[in-house]
Amino acid sequence: MGTVLFYHLTRSGAAETAAMLLPRALAQGWRVMVRGTDRGRLEWLDEKLWLGRDEDFLPHGLEGGPQDADQPILLGLGAPVNGARALMLADGARCTAEEARAMERVWILFDGTDAAALEAARAQWREVTGWGVAAQYWSEEGGRWEKKAEKAAEAG
Repeated sequence: MGTVLFYHLTRSGAAETAAMLLPRALAQGWRVMVRGTDRGRLEWLDEKLWLGRDEDFLPHGLEGGPQDADQPILLGLGAPVNGARALMLADGARCTAEEARAMERVWILFDGTDAAALEAARAQWREVTGWGVAAQYWSEEGGRWEKKAEKAAEAG
């Protein structure tokens, strides 16, 4: 069972934060599912990931292609069909307790300048910590990423 990390975005956007976190997952040998709630936003993220420098290239694909199961990073709305060991949730996407427990890492990215997104993330924190999984809350309000809260996994 891994850890669920909440990323309170105030200075960086989802694309920049994903570009920071995804290489770390690939370096661990993990495949990643990036789950969103809107196909158009996932297409936007797909485009942003293609526009990076060649040396920063992140191998990925948008859900719905013939190679979905082979993608190191799959962007989509559904289940992780690529054997993902990490799950990134954006734009209010959710996961189940079973998914969180099965992953090495779950990242929940939320817009800290949006009151509704902030309240939803707070509710999600209560839900996730109620599952007994380890959770961390990271914020960049001070200009760099800092861990602001942590809850250990419950023995069981």
